[in-house]
Parts: sequence; C-alpha cells; structure tokens
Amino acid sequence: MKSIYITILLFLAAGVISAQPKALFTPGDQTLFNDYLSYIEPYKELPLDSLLEKTAIFFLEKPYVAHTLEVTEEERVVVNLRAFDCTTFVETVIALTNTARQEKPAFGFFLDQLQKIRYREGQVQGYASRLHYTSDWVGENERKGLVTNISHLLGGVKEEKQIHFMTSHRDAYKQLKSDDQTLKEILTMENEINLREGFYYLPKADIAVITERIPHMAMIAFTTSIDGLDVTHMGFSFRQDGRLTFIHASSAKNRVVIDEKSLSDYCAAQKSCSGIIVAAIN
Repeated sequence: MKSIYITILLFLAAGVISAQPKALFTPGDQTLFNDYLSYIEPYKELPLDSLLEKTAIFFLEKPYVAHTLEVTEEERVVVNLRAFDCTTFVETVIALTNTARQEKPAFGFFLDQLQKIRYREGQVQGYASRLHYTSDWVGENERKGLVTNISHLLGGVKEEKQIHFMTSHRDAYKQLKSDDQTLKEILTMENEINLREGFYYLPKADIAVITERIPHMAMIAFTTSIDGLDVTHMGFSFRQDGRLTFIHASSAKNRVVIDEKSLSDYCAAQKSCSGIIVAAIN
C-alpha cells in the first residue's frame, strides 16, 4: 500500500505559518483538493455552518476505510481525500473549510490545518503525539480555539471514568504490540488525560429533549460505556427535513452518509452508547 503514496517535503506555502513535515498523499488527493476548491468557490461567503455543510456533502458516498493513517512505520501527516474513517472525515472537513475561507487557499495551508487538528500542540512527534482519544482531541482543539465543547451548556454531565483502553489492549494496535517505548508514551498520554478529571457529555436520555439546541454542523462524538474508552464514533450534526440527524463516515454503510436515523435514535440503538459530546466548530 505504501507504494501508492509519494513523500514530499513541503516548505512555506502561501498562508502557511510554519514549514510542513513530510506528508503522504497521492496525485489523486491533489486533484480532489483542486476539485474541492472549484466546487466551494461559489459558497465561500456563506456562514461557517453552511460552509461546513457544503464541504461535508462534497464527500458524500466516498468509501469508508479503516486505518487510513496507518500506512507508514514512521508517523507522518497522511492525507487521504479518497476514503475516510469517522475521525479523518471530521478532521478533513474542518481543515478544508478553514482553507476555503482563506483569500488564497493553498494545499500547504490545508496540510498545516490538518496537522494542527490531528496532533498534540500541532507537532508530529511520533505515534503518541496523534490525538487518539476523542475527548483528548476535543480538549486539545478547544485550547487551540478550533472547537468549543458546549455539552455542559446543553445540560450535560461530567464523565470521570479512567481512560486506558489503548494500553489495556496493546495487541489491537500494531504500533504498540512490540514497541514498549511507544506503549510508555501512550501510557503517559493516558495519565495526562486522566489528570483532567473527565469531560462533559450529554446523556443519551437527554438528547431528544434538547435536539433543537444542538447547532447544525457541530462535531458529535458518541460516548461509550466500554471500560477505559471515551468515544466510539464521531461525525457532524445535520438538520434535514425538520429533524436532527448526522453526517459521518459509516463503517456499517461503508461510505460517507447522512444517516437515516435521528441522533437520539442512533444513540439509543447502540447498546454501549452513553450519550454524545457536542462541540461547536469555531
């Protein structure tokens, strides 16, 4: 699979504050980026939620593929606009939307945004620097000013469970199976998360009650009762035909879809779903 990728060292590009590390992408990704810019041009002056919506819709029906970031031994900023998992879909939509809002959108700026969203402090420093846990992803990107967790404003409660799923299931992650040093780095990261004493989320029983208060195109993360884990899935809230559903890269449908179920019904149908984190995009 590595052979389909090209490695390019990107230096300062228009609108990019700092030099990019090596990034992995294909000519097809560059073509799709240019296609997106042409598509989004008529909508650039729309409000942020509408621009996010148009960006997400651009990728409808694109295939769901798991582990799209696990294509190289050394951690790199991986770009894949051809297929998504639930997290890379959210990251890509936000990064592209922020790029489209620039006076002169550039591929280098998009990579800069993707790196900023995906990594702790925006720095690629090995596997453990990637924001693997969604509650950590929300917290880090809130500090960067990219999102705001509004779950508590919607009447949410605090989840104070201990996070340890990755270190407790090291065999499920190829980077952790036989690499004790990386395992220690992930353990350190988990300990740092646990020092924050939890995160706010909206319990599943309350979702239907406050549906009208959930913003269109907010980031939605489905919290879980699974021991040691915070979130199992993510996407964007989506208002359609008078009801609130969500748009996401679905493993069940094997593609990016606007779900036929409401947010409340989707969570209710998942036995382990305990509720949702609602994060507004800034």
